[in-house]
Amino acid sequence: MHLQDGPRLDLSAQVAKVKEKTRPWKSIIALVLAIAAAVTSEWARDFGHFFEKNHISNQVVAAGTAAAFCVFGCIATYGLSGKARSVLEPRAGAAHAAVVRYTLLLIGAFTTLVVTLVLFAVPVGQLVLGGALTSVFVGIAAQQALSNVFAGIVLLLSRPFRVGDAIRLRAGALGGQLDGTVTEIGITYVRLDTGTSIMAVPNSQVLNAVVGPLPPPDADGQSPRVP
Repeated sequence: MHLQDGPRLDLSAQVAKVKEKTRPWKSIIALVLAIAAAVTSEWARDFGHFFEKNHISNQVVAAGTAAAFCVFGCIATYGLSGKARSVLEPRAGAAHAAVVRYTLLLIGAFTTLVVTLVLFAVPVGQLVLGGALTSVFVGIAAQQALSNVFAGIVLLLSRPFRVGDAIRLRAGALGGQLDGTVTEIGITYVRLDTGTSIMAVPNSQVLNAVVGPLPPPDADGQSPRVP
């Protein structure tokens, strides 16, 4: 016996929509639990110093709640940063949303790490000094990569062109000029469709190049080239 099928429901799409709606609430709950764990850990430590008899048990509670804060803080950071990206992407574009997500991830991860170390009574000052020295050496070693990242942020903020624009880049590092349509403005590369291939140009070179709109094609169908 064959029954007439009604409108078919894509179960995977429905599940994805439900997860998308519940994700921010999970992140908010994780953030509340992280704050509660931090307060409990600090209270247990102060309470243990005040009553020496239960000092060991209070240390266990303080350590456990500090670890719980680290876990819940990471969950909240990851979830909220992903939600911020999904909200901003339709309005600001994928590149801008990615920058916001990475920024929130870095700030949230750094804050979670520092607060966790404070809850475990670790001297943060010495670690910050050592981390500063380490970051200096890492920055020197990754100077080219970091320059592309900062150049990408400048391009996203200044917006000399947008995705879909036909542009011409002129710079000595590019071997003259490069014509193409912008297909993506990423954190480290700008991708251009030249008509024959997709080329990824480092953001630092794009920032140092002269950027202009691609001139209209001539009678032969070719874009005029400046000697």
